[in-house]
Amino acid sequence: MQYALLIFVKPGSYDGLTDADREAITAEYMAIAGEDRVAGGAHLRPPDTATTVRQNGDGLLTTDGPFADTKEIFGGWFLVDADNIDAALEVAGRIPAVRMGGSVEVRPVVEEPR
Repeated sequence: MQYALLIFVKPGSYDGLTDADREAITAEYMAIAGEDRVAGGAHLRPPDTATTVRQNGDGLLTTDGPFADTKEIFGGWFLVDADNIDAALEVAGRIPAVRMGGSVEVRPVVEEPR
């Protein structure tokens, strides 16, 4: 089964880190991305680069950035092939955002019939 690991980063969690610290954290993410059971993933640019789209009557309304301020921002994801939720949780627990005050939401992916 596939699980989406949705990574939420605590704003400011990288503030004050040295370049070496940032490189070490990036290496952790890349190590997870390189595992055989990781089928994909991506790191997202900051929220201020986003555009939000909503329905506005008969048209669409677009606004710059995210809609609301939150304690955590969606920073990226991994797609993991795992035998069960426990195996997916093990990967999620190693994601640096978790120990840096963020979180990882683990959700099973709906398997569409082919």
